[in-house]
Amino acid sequence: MYWYKAVRKTILNTSVLLLLGSGYACNKPEIKETGAELKYFDIKGYFNQEATRLVKLDPEVTKSVSHNGTSESKKVHVKAWQQELNLFAESDINKPAWRNSYTVKNNADSTVYTANDSELKTRQIVIKKQGDKITAVTIVNNTHNFLYNTSERLVYLPGQYYSIDKKQQVKVMGANDYRVKGNF
Repeated sequence: MYWYKAVRKTILNTSVLLLLGSGYACNKPEIKETGAELKYFDIKGYFNQEATRLVKLDPEVTKSVSHNGTSESKKVHVKAWQQELNLFAESDINKPAWRNSYTVKNNADSTVYTANDSELKTRQIVIKKQGDKITAVTIVNNTHNFLYNTSERLVYLPGQYYSIDKKQQVKVMGANDYRVKGNF
């Protein structure tokens, strides 16, 4: 449990530093959603629905947390699914300013959204389906500026598992690797 608290404190300290530096990373203003028709898959809506569904199901999850190779695992009932899946929902690409910022490639069993601009945080989203049912969502995010570089790989397989792999390189703090995996 001590290790888990230490990881949370490290993440909080890193988040504060990243927030301070984030103003330098953004060369495009954030434009709020307007309620217009969505051009791309509604990742935010999907994960909000999944969070609501999981709150009702209240599944037992074997959750593993790893920081720089040291890991801890335990069985839990997650109470705040909205927070647990927040990184997935934050990878929403349906901002009006980004209407033409992603290339869409439809395959027989998947749709791939790839960023056209290297400055966009969400680099790629892959939605795999079997018929109308989503079987997997994979998201690749990357944020960089003169203070830090963060890359994330998020994977969600409904009813099976979710994972968050995050690598951070912060100039004053060094490198950190995080992994969170929850098996249903």
